[in-house]
Amino acid sequence: MTNQASQQNLPVLVAGGGIGGLAAALALVNRGFKVKVLEQAPEIGEIGAGIQLGPNAFHAFDALGIGDKARARAVYTDYMVMHDAIDEYQVGKIPTDEAFIKRFGNPYAVIHRADVHLSLLEGAQETGRVEFLTSTRVVRIEQDEHSVTVFDQHGNAHKGVALIGADGVKSVVREQFVGDPARVTGHVVYRAVVDKEDFPEDLRWNAASIWVGPNCHLVHYPLRGGEQYNVVVTFHSREQEEWGVTEGSKEEVQSYFQGICPKARQLIELPKSWKRWATADREPIGQWTFGRVTLLGDAAHPTTQYMAQGACMAMEDAVTLGEALRVNDNDFVKAFDLYQRSRVARTARIVLSSREMGRIYHAKGVERLVRNDLWRGRTPERFYDAMEWLYGWNVTNCLARD
Repeated sequence: MTNQASQQNLPVLVAGGGIGGLAAALALVNRGFKVKVLEQAPEIGEIGAGIQLGPNAFHAFDALGIGDKARARAVYTDYMVMHDAIDEYQVGKIPTDEAFIKRFGNPYAVIHRADVHLSLLEGAQETGRVEFLTSTRVVRIEQDEHSVTVFDQHGNAHKGVALIGADGVKSVVREQFVGDPARVTGHVVYRAVVDKEDFPEDLRWNAASIWVGPNCHLVHYPLRGGEQYNVVVTFHSREQEEWGVTEGSKEEVQSYFQGICPKARQLIELPKSWKRWATADREPIGQWTFGRVTLLGDAAHPTTQYMAQGACMAMEDAVTLGEALRVNDNDFVKAFDLYQRSRVARTARIVLSSREMGRIYHAKGVERLVRNDLWRGRTPERFYDAMEWLYGWNVTNCLARD
């Protein structure tokens, strides 16, 4: 059997069954491949709470063939708004109405992370061409000219025509090929979901809302048809943090939000239980493709949450990867090169902009006053112009032009 013929029978391996991995699986199936997803957790699922979806996310959903599923589960906001958490000053308000939708071709929405994951999972399962292996952790990777072999913790070998490392912020695939350190920010994020009846009436806005304060901020928005609200609080920790997720404590949260106005303070009294994330990112890298192996999503460009674009970027990656395969007749080595060239600068801009946005959110002293002046009197059209680079992305413009 020729290498070409055997290649037809090999699946593409995807490390990680999260949002990025499932999006990659869908993009690959759309190019005619069978896919084998290796997930280290005992089941395919998502932890977390709400996420925000820019128009670029909806462009990606449509390109992956699950636009209808995701749209049915999202909550469409009327605006985005930023308030100063000390004095309630409205720093900026951006309508996400018909004019916004007309400008970017898609709406702005918020959704439970698990609902994005479920939409992708259903799409992948319906193809009948995606195999899922759970409790399977990638340990080592070998490749030759025509294939990639992944060895798991049980000693099993999985052979594929290529490997997509979508194994998240602590990527084993990245560790083998790049080996760079994480950059722990010292910023801690607490996330919780609160039922509508427990959520303050004076904050039940149909909006992506943020309260910005010195070394801290609070976010809230509706989920699941407005029956629940997502609550996120972020602060600069006093402790030496290590990257990871743990159970949170109400007492710790409350100790960081002195001096915050009563309206915003209500948010931290609400949750019965919190999940606590100590956040990190990594310095952007110019190479994340290595022969028949490439990285995708948080494995390629882990970012802090301040741009609300982590999941959106993973889905954009997947769509771009599919397009790169299409224009290169499914030649992985050429497609991976084009995919990387198409994504490196854009995703690095997200990582670096997110750091800067964190600084703006958490400004204090005179810097806070500058922040509060930044968008004074700005029209919606000027906000939209500033967002064009981010929300103007779609399947027709996703590939790098040589």
